[in-house]
Amino acid sequence: MTDPTSPAAPAPGDRPKAAPTDRASAGPFDESEANPVRPYIDLGGIKVLPREGLNLRLEVEEQTKRIVAVGLDYAESTLQVQPFAAPRSSGLWDETREQIRQQIRQQGGRVEEREGPLGPELLAEVPVVAGAEGASGKRIARFVGIDGPRWFLRGVIGGAAAADVAAAEKVEDLFRSLVVVRGSTPMPPRDLIPLKMPAAPGSA
Repeated sequence: MTDPTSPAAPAPGDRPKAAPTDRASAGPFDESEANPVRPYIDLGGIKVLPREGLNLRLEVEEQTKRIVAVGLDYAESTLQVQPFAAPRSSGLWDETREQIRQQIRQQGGRVEEREGPLGPELLAEVPVVAGAEGASGKRIARFVGIDGPRWFLRGVIGGAAAADVAAAEKVEDLFRSLVVVRGSTPMPPRDLIPLKMPAAPGSA
């Protein structure tokens, strides 16, 4: 299944978790690690800390009307994030990177793996069709992922932060400020953790 809302199918054997060594103290945070007095915007599976210049969008699947991703516009860049349920002891980012790599190559794009500030990431050049004339172009995107306790957070970075160092640092800081709310409800690994509209519209 190539549904963009689902990470890769299970692979034989457990994969180690991929995350910065300081994830628990520097983020992205599990709900149990977050500062309870900070004024987070509650989007269900993700909490976002407001900051000046940050615009929030919720991406909705047309057929089901469910929210499938959170879009954050910041520092002339875009950051799309999705939280998934994950096993307690093994990670999803290793096999998810392989799935993304295959999908981009099937689309005629180019992709390379590199070690970034958040750990292993993919830098991709994705072909896009724009305008009524069908003119083609290319979009640069960074695919990042963090394995947390019983969750996996995937991010797609576009715009200035895909290439500009200063913008990248701002967006990476934004990514690390996010809080994932896994909840106690049993969920199969790789299922999207439910997202919801914020309770106070306009607070972003």
